[in-house]
Amino acid sequence: MISLTDSALHAVKSALERSGKEGAGFRVKAETGGCAGYKYAIGLDSQVHEGDEVIDAGDDVRVFVDSASQVLLAGMQIDFVESLEGAGFVFENPNAQSSCSCGKSFS
Repeated sequence: MISLTDSALHAVKSALERSGKEGAGFRVKAETGGCAGYKYAIGLDSQVHEGDEVIDAGDDVRVFVDSASQVLLAGMQIDFVESLEGAGFVFENPNAQSSCSCGKSFS
């Protein structure tokens, strides 16, 4: 199961509210690509697709994970970090054997 830190939960909830998409959720998936083999893809999605795992992350936020990504992302924690260099999501994936320096792709 994927979990969101309080900071990530707040960032996702704010994005969902700004989107105005009724019933939307936060889609997280692993796609082939990136410099380490797989890359994380995130976004807002207004539809649950067949085979999706739907996770109640709390505070009326749902996370959608497609069936192909579930094994690769199981147990992952997503954080949202703000620093002088910028802001963004950080992925702590226990299934990743290695990751690139930017933290956006893994193998």
